[in-house]
Amino acid sequence: MIWSLIVGAIIGAIAGAITNRGAAMGWIANIVAGLVGAWIGQGLLGTWGPSLAGMALIPSIIGAVILVLIISAIFGIRAKK
Repeated sequence: MIWSLIVGAIIGAIAGAITNRGAAMGWIANIVAGLVGAWIGQGLLGTWGPSLAGMALIPSIIGAVILVLIISAIFGIRAKK
């Protein structure tokens, strides 16, 4: 359980860094984005690639990026320049 939260936080932080919206997210939002993004990414893309704590990393990161972009569009969060 703790390991999944840590990996979820890392996945969420990577997604925030890729989208340049990580500064607007706190650590709880990173964990949620990582866990939900992992679920979305593995649902859409499958479980290929390296896996850690039961999460396929590449589809999970892609899913988290998609989630962060959708949430940012809904709430109007802009990227920092």
